[in-house]
Amino acid sequence: MTLATPGPRMAGDGRREANTAAVLRTVLDHGPVARSRIARLSGLSPAAVSRQCTDLTRLGLVREVPGRAESGGVGRPQVPVDLHTGDGGPVAAGVHIGVPASTFGIVDLRGTVLAKEVFPHEGISTEHLQEHVLDGLREFVATAVPGRPLLGVGAAMGGWIEPREGTVVRHDLLGWRSRPLGSALTARLGLPAAVDNHARAIAQSEILFGRPAARRSLVHLFVGNVVDAAVGIAGVVHRGPRAGAGDVAHLPVPDSTVACDCGRVGCLGATASDTATARTAVRRGIVPEPDAALLVEAAAAGDARADRLLRERARAVGRATALLLDVLNPDLVVITEISSARNPAYLAEIRGAAVDLSHVCDDPERIVSPHAGREVLPVAAGTVVLNPLFRRPLRSLGARATHEVHTGATTDGASAMDVG
Repeated sequence: MTLATPGPRMAGDGRREANTAAVLRTVLDHGPVARSRIARLSGLSPAAVSRQCTDLTRLGLVREVPGRAESGGVGRPQVPVDLHTGDGGPVAAGVHIGVPASTFGIVDLRGTVLAKEVFPHEGISTEHLQEHVLDGLREFVATAVPGRPLLGVGAAMGGWIEPREGTVVRHDLLGWRSRPLGSALTARLGLPAAVDNHARAIAQSEILFGRPAARRSLVHLFVGNVVDAAVGIAGVVHRGPRAGAGDVAHLPVPDSTVACDCGRVGCLGATASDTATARTAVRRGIVPEPDAALLVEAAAAGDARADRLLRERARAVGRATALLLDVLNPDLVVITEISSARNPAYLAEIRGAAVDLSHVCDDPERIVSPHAGREVLPVAAGTVVLNPLFRRPLRSLGARATHEVHTGATTDGASAMDVG
């Protein structure tokens, strides 16, 4: 992991960390909220809540909201606290590295996107792609939200990603192998960095900021140029040994006869990925070049052939979803897929095919698009930074402070790159 190691921990720090995380999560869920209500909701004593709120205020994560003072009927009105998302509040930078383009973003503590930029990869070789993306990200971060403290930078992308090492173990479409992306981000941007697979990052963003059911259990299926998945149980996203969980590109799609490069037929990636679908669209004369976005635009403009192909794709995704439902039976299935994110008719096709084939799910409402909609990629990238913060706020901010001392960053949260 590329986050700097915090200083030595003292006896009792574990309980203090857990209490601080409980208070921060309660404020995320219910803020603005009075301290007395935080105590009731979290099960902590009023004195403990007061201590943790003091710590979180000092760290700049929460602040009092005097205009929302509540009267409890006796004594002085209670001034509630909320996450510090206003001017001067901390933010996280993020980048989603895709195949045709990367997406840069700045998000606040509630995962709200404050700034976003798409960085096309056209004309850039995969050999030099990382260098160009990091240069573009550095420029974006330096100008996007001036004056806001930066908590760090998160990177999310497809393929096999090892978060602890900050390494891209394998990304077939980009041809990346054993690439230390996390350390490269830190070196280029002068910020603490964290890296994860995009399917896991989106799943974690659903747990943090999305529907309550996601905190019980969810499956997330990402269908883009890369096809992968993530599973979350009781608020924890599964990684598996060496973080290799989530490769579902070769999950069989019932009734599909599409040949796959692996030698089999009917694999999900070969049947329904953006790459495969766009190639089919070119072969059928629907679009002039293999670009899934062009196909979606053609369908939106009324091209019946484009609509028919996207519905075929949606039903294939739904059939694969039925298999995941039957194996894991989660409370929620989240589908990240370009057409269903823009047109609910394609989500309905996915739901219909899944429920028709599933032996355990008869409720199509369990299958949803990401809560962040079209902002799903920058929110996911920012979540790579925010998730550790909400789980271990004292440790995460201690690591950041240590990093700033080592890199010469300013104490108000701006990094050395911001002050020229």
